[in-house]
Amino acid sequence: MAVVAQFARSMRPIVDLVYPPRCPACGAGIASQDGLCLECWSNLAVLSEPLAENSAMPVYAATLYNETSRSLVLAYKHGGRIALSRLLARLIAARMPEVPVGAQMPLLVPVPLHRWRLWQRGFNQAGLLARELGKLGMGEVLIDGLVRHRRTPNLGGLGRDRRERALMGAIAINPARMTTMSGRDIILVDDVLTSGATSRACFTAIRRAQPTSVAVACFARVEDERLGTKTRKT
Repeated sequence: MAVVAQFARSMRPIVDLVYPPRCPACGAGIASQDGLCLECWSNLAVLSEPLAENSAMPVYAATLYNETSRSLVLAYKHGGRIALSRLLARLIAARMPEVPVGAQMPLLVPVPLHRWRLWQRGFNQAGLLARELGKLGMGEVLIDGLVRHRRTPNLGGLGRDRRERALMGAIAINPARMTTMSGRDIILVDDVLTSGATSRACFTAIRRAQPTSVAVACFARVEDERLGTKTRKT
């Protein structure tokens, strides 16, 4: 692995020459392939504390959903810029609590995609984020802890109630992972948390394993005034 990393570093100037680094949010020229321009960094609404989706499920969100974070998510999820998973995961990890020395690592369980959506997109963005968080030492990755056995419509534009109905019974725990998840701290990983309907559907499924706790880690959180959100500039 060290040889591969050294080779990648040696090839970086050539890659930068052929594909000049551009900010994935606005397209401005930047110094490296895995960063943002200064203006986009300053426009990220970084959260200063975890949010509570409810008393049982804290939310560790890196940013609030604004124009800059939206551009990053669109480039990542729909533009195929999967290399952004490293940057987004680092921002998420900065908001997550450290695992105490000697404590059992939490399980990082990505929000699942239906097999047809996975086939169309080619990757599960939540799964990529979970893998990067695992590399950062934030938990133990369990890619197939949950399954989405029923295809759901695109939830964008749907209200809270319609989202809840669309997801009813669509997500379930993987029977083969029930024992693994029992008595463990679970961190559900996703890119964006909007109404919370998907996370609640996942929470309902995970509860069957009787975990110790369940939390959500995501890159962007749609602002909800009821949560009393506090932000800070990067």
